[in-house]
Amino acid sequence: MADGIINVYKEKGYTSHDVVAKMRGILKQKKIGHTGTLDPMAEGVLPVCLGKGTKLCDMLADKTKTYRAVMLLGQETDTQDTTGEVLAEYPVDVTEDQVREAVLSFLGPYNQIPPMYSALKVDGKKLYELARAGKEVERKARPVEILEIQIESIELPRVTMTVSCSKGTYIRTLCYDIGKKLGCGGCMEELLRTRVGGYLLKDSLTLKQIEDCRDEGTLESHIMPVEQAFEGYPVLTVKPEYDKLVHNGNTIDVNQAEGSYQTADGPVKVYDSEGVFIGIYGPSDSSTRLKPQKVFLGGNHT
Repeated sequence: MADGIINVYKEKGYTSHDVVAKMRGILKQKKIGHTGTLDPMAEGVLPVCLGKGTKLCDMLADKTKTYRAVMLLGQETDTQDTTGEVLAEYPVDVTEDQVREAVLSFLGPYNQIPPMYSALKVDGKKLYELARAGKEVERKARPVEILEIQIESIELPRVTMTVSCSKGTYIRTLCYDIGKKLGCGGCMEELLRTRVGGYLLKDSLTLKQIEDCRDEGTLESHIMPVEQAFEGYPVLTVKPEYDKLVHNGNTIDVNQAEGSYQTADGPVKVYDSEGVFIGIYGPSDSSTRLKPQKVFLGGNHT
């Protein structure tokens, strides 16, 4: 069974669940998960977790993301993108300067109301299921952060921009909100995700490429080991006589390991004495003790 993370290029028309289903077929293993939904119309980076790597799904979903989006002004739809039903159309009587000012005004933290066509749940029901049934419910605004916006081109009614944002940000809602601010409406026409944390578009592989790599026997070189997700974390290597402690998921004392890490003040990568990655340990109730937070026993060797 393959363990780790593979950077998949999700193509248009596939749901994130479709990608997982196809990966299960390609790798002939069930334990596969994705790291945050991409709409079927969107394409780009979708880190997929394999085997023991599935424990990373929630952590990778929390990473900041970068998108290249095309916003279409003058139109509002029920899905906030061009796949939906047009609810209203307006003339686009705005200048390029007004567009720039409106777009850049969203830089920083803002409260975003999630779209009805989303997988978020209200009272146990997914919003998109309610939307398809013709129901609209009140959604609470959620704090998100636009870390960076670069306007690439303005060819009205279209605006192409690159956006880096916090988890939970809907780019189609951002397009809707910008259109609202300009008074002419707006929706998303295209979306390409170029980055999730440290996973970049240039390193991603389509499902066809992954299949070809499997057939050529080169796929393993594209599967990143679990510990790579924790680059930059301090490292502790357990002394041989204490291997049994980490193999059984027990807490350890920093003195029972070797490394630059001295006090239990943050997460650390722990390896056994033979260099097998055990998992991520964090502070316990003692200043020198560490307890397991995410365990990947039997993962890749360093």
